[in-house]
Amino acid sequence: MTLSKLPSPLRIGSLEIDPPILQAPMAGFTNYAYRQMIRHLGGAGLLATEMVNARGIVELDNRERKTPDRLWGIKDEPRPLAVQIWENDPAMLAEVGARLVSKYDVSVVDINFGCPVKRVTEKSKSGSYLLQFPDQIGKIVAQVTAACYPTPVTAKIRLGATDDTANAADVAQAVEASGAAALTVHGRTGQQMFCGSASWDEIAKIKPHLKRIPLIGNGDLKTPMDVVKAFKLYPIDGVMIGRATLSKPWLFKQSAAALCNKPIPPDPTCLEQRDLLLEHYRLVCQRFGNRKGTVLMRRYACSYAQGQRGARQFRAEVSRVTIPKEFLAAVSTYFPTDL
Repeated sequence: MTLSKLPSPLRIGSLEIDPPILQAPMAGFTNYAYRQMIRHLGGAGLLATEMVNARGIVELDNRERKTPDRLWGIKDEPRPLAVQIWENDPAMLAEVGARLVSKYDVSVVDINFGCPVKRVTEKSKSGSYLLQFPDQIGKIVAQVTAACYPTPVTAKIRLGATDDTANAADVAQAVEASGAAALTVHGRTGQQMFCGSASWDEIAKIKPHLKRIPLIGNGDLKTPMDVVKAFKLYPIDGVMIGRATLSKPWLFKQSAAALCNKPIPPDPTCLEQRDLLLEHYRLVCQRFGNRKGTVLMRRYACSYAQGQRGARQFRAEVSRVTIPKEFLAAVSTYFPTDL
């Protein structure tokens, strides 16, 4: 499958995102080390931090005057860069958005209205819980947009809080009317969590309700051809790729090539994948120290192994490591140096 017309660069406020492929914010994964891997491999037009709790930023900044771990590296890394924040208090979100702009000079402030996990929805009445209240979402977007001006503010949503309350069109209109510069829609409801399949037909239905801002589709993009298909079949302006890139961070580069009808680069060799993993590990340990860094790296290492021969045994081994010696031994067994 190829495109008869190549996608135009994505406009988010004054920013031009080219290629129109965005990296999804993912809590616990898309930290500075991960983003460095993506930059090295190329293909992503806009990178994003992990999802950051606005209340946590305020409390940590006021109490300890230190950079939260989820904002690690953002002062010095290349732009454009988006930071995604969540909470349900418009004033607090506006305050944090303004801090991100003034203190860190971020390129985009994204507001999360799509996270379905219970600690966000049930405990904090945030994330996809707020999809039940388009007017409240509008108030949040309006205050954050005003506080961050001229830095663009975007929003990420799902199709609805539950399967019975799929109201993405109403939410989309509230987001646009309140001054947002772009909207990303994940093709599941909050109730679905990450089960079932993302509905791109439902994402497409939102486009006629947007008059001036771009629509970015998200959900189940696992191959370069999935990305091409999304642009070919649906009225979207950009795509956001998430979980598939944890095991294949080179998917952005491959997708960018496919969108231009160019040959798709092959997956990295086993040795190249090992080098990526070890560089990722080095950066994490540099930030958190060897012991904590080793424990934190276990989740990433398991992701790198997905779909590979011997992955189950590797995951079982690497999920128990606690020190660098153990981690490096597991990697050397799975990614032998004498290939």
